[in-house]
Amino acid sequence: MKKTTLYLPQRLKRLLEMRARQERRSQAELVQEALERYLSRPASRSLGAGEDPELTGRGAEAWLEAAWGKEAQTAEK
Repeated sequence: MKKTTLYLPQRLKRLLEMRARQERRSQAELVQEALERYLSRPASRSLGAGEDPELTGRGAEAWLEAAWGKEAQTAEK
């Protein structure tokens, strides 16, 4: 295992300290677990960022509506 240094905002550091005490675990364990979970998720990709030349703005809107409903469209306005 390799050692690394993280710079955290004061608020996040306090939350990490409190959670470590509550769970009786080390801060390092919690950070490792959080990073493992975050990095194991698929990377998000930008919709229609030039990868699909057939995807237009309207096509993207239709895809969003089908995938997430009208809430996705109203959130962007």
